[in-house]
Amino acid sequence: MKTKALSTCFCTTKVDLCKEFYSRYFSAKPVFDCGWYVTIKIDRDGPEISFIQPQQKDTPVFSGAGVMLNFKVDDVDTEYTRLTGEGLQIAMPLEDHPWGDRGFSIIDPIGNSVYVYSDRKPSKEFEQYVIG
Repeated sequence: MKTKALSTCFCTTKVDLCKEFYSRYFSAKPVFDCGWYVTIKIDRDGPEISFIQPQQKDTPVFSGAGVMLNFKVDDVDTEYTRLTGEGLQIAMPLEDHPWGDRGFSIIDPIGNSVYVYSDRKPSKEFEQYVIG
C-alpha cells in the first residue's frame, strides 16, 4: 500500500470549539466545513485534522483519553511564550528531554494532549536509539 496522506478524525459534540481552538492557536484553516463535519489544515500546507459530530445514536464519542498530537516547530520557546500569553493552561511544563527534544503540552477542547516541541541533540543515553 502506498499511502498519500494520513489524517485523524475525532468524533465529538464539540466540533465548533475544536475548529476555533486550532484556528486561533495553530493557524488552522478549514478546507471542508459542513457544520457537523470539519477538516482543518494546520498552516497552509501542513497536516489535516478532522472533527465530526456523531451522526447516529450509537456512535461513540471521543473521550480524550490517551491521544497526544505532536506539533514540531522551529522555536518551541517562542510558541510557549505565545500560547501562555494567550492564556492557555500548560499541562506539561516547557523542559528539555534527554531523548532529543524540548517541549511542553496543553490540552485541547476535547481532552487531547497537544505537545509542542523542537528537536535537540539527544543525550548519550538516547543517541543509540536514533535511527537514520
